[in-house]
Amino acid sequence: MDNKDRVALPPEPFWETKTLAEMTQAEWESLCDGCGKCCLHKLQDEEDDFVYYTSVACRLLDCHTCRCKDYPNRTQHVPDCVQLSKENVETLSWMPSTCAYRLMAEGKPLPDWHPLKTGVADSAIMAGMSVRGMAIPEDEAHPDLTRYIVKWPA
Repeated sequence: MDNKDRVALPPEPFWETKTLAEMTQAEWESLCDGCGKCCLHKLQDEEDDFVYYTSVACRLLDCHTCRCKDYPNRTQHVPDCVQLSKENVETLSWMPSTCAYRLMAEGKPLPDWHPLKTGVADSAIMAGMSVRGMAIPEDEAHPDLTRYIVKWPA
């Protein structure tokens, strides 16, 4: 493993001592495990509001690295991209059950494979918890997204 693949571990686990609201912007951003699950297209049933995940990734998601290709400008390219915030995190029920933001909002611990615990940036990928190898780029998908409904990433 190269040094570039390592992330700096904090001196004390802020995710165990702070609430989401108390975190700095840098701490907030570091909670993302890089799984890419939130960047999959989702379909919501109009009758019961049930959310179905698909294996189709947003056009900005790099399906290999599981990272946004233009994170700072994503809402300019994808206007309906939901910007996760301290204000809306508890209302986004479609966030994957493994998402650190969701786990923290629910008072649950981070999983052992999370980059903040392992010190390895790609640990979600290494643990098989990402969309790598499971998602397809939006431009390769048929327009009927119901063809791509999947049971994961719950």
